[in-house]
Amino acid sequence: MTPIRKIQEQHGIVGRERELAMALAVLNTGRHILFEGPVGVGKTTVALAVCGHLGRQTVRVDGDDRYSEAKLTGWFDPPLVLKQGYGERSFFAGPLVQAMTAGSVLFINELNRMPESVQNVLLPALDERIVIVPHIGTLLAADGFQVVATQNPVEYVATGHLSEALRDRFEHIVLEYQSAAEERAIVARETGSTDAELIGHAVALARATRRHARFKKGASVRAAIATVAIAAALDGGDALRRAAAAALATRVDLRDDIDADLESALDEIYAAVVERGEDPDAWGAEDPDAGQKKA
Repeated sequence: MTPIRKIQEQHGIVGRERELAMALAVLNTGRHILFEGPVGVGKTTVALAVCGHLGRQTVRVDGDDRYSEAKLTGWFDPPLVLKQGYGERSFFAGPLVQAMTAGSVLFINELNRMPESVQNVLLPALDERIVIVPHIGTLLAADGFQVVATQNPVEYVATGHLSEALRDRFEHIVLEYQSAAEERAIVARETGSTDAELIGHAVALARATRRHARFKKGASVRAAIATVAIAAALDGGDALRRAAAAALATRVDLRDDIDADLESALDEIYAAVVERGEDPDAWGAEDPDAGQKKA
């Protein structure tokens, strides 16, 4: 069994052969990885799966705009400082120092949600394999230390740009939305459903939000998974439509320059892909009539 196939089976990953192969190659050269892609494409799953396959221990950080420099590197406990003064016994290592001293992988989920000052703390660690801790001194990274990070595209809410200097320290791997066939396989695996028609419709609805003119941001395969699970638990002939409304509401954004609400937008894509059987992948990305019945 090839390493890629082994990773897919052990971690339930459908497809992603090229991305997995690239991630293995980068980590095996001792370099750092930045995975980029929209929400729900499996960036975290792929990153952790590759690290696990290589037997690498990971220290995880989930980025947000309130994350502080001290939280990343470590902090001094005030009561212990009063008793013992500043030193290693009063210092609690943060995830960066933990990973560096153990020679582990620091996994940062949504790196570009962190403040720029926190991102800058990573530069010497990535470049020179050092971190300077006040009152402690310069700490050197043990062999094996690497950083694997993910980020959403900058147009997403609460995200920002990484500095050019920081991006230059990473190798870049892009994860796009997968094919319709792979998304149907993911939904079947995640839900346990054997209803091919339901799965096909749910996937088509999610994919339609990525192409239809009324949607600014479409839904990931998570919406299709939720649609199938909810529809299977509902009674009535409109179960799919009701389930899709619940699953898509929190996962899409409508365009501001087009007069539409979610209900009317959902009616349009439902009529197109479920009632008329259109393939949303055949729509033009900028087609203003995508998914709308021609007169």
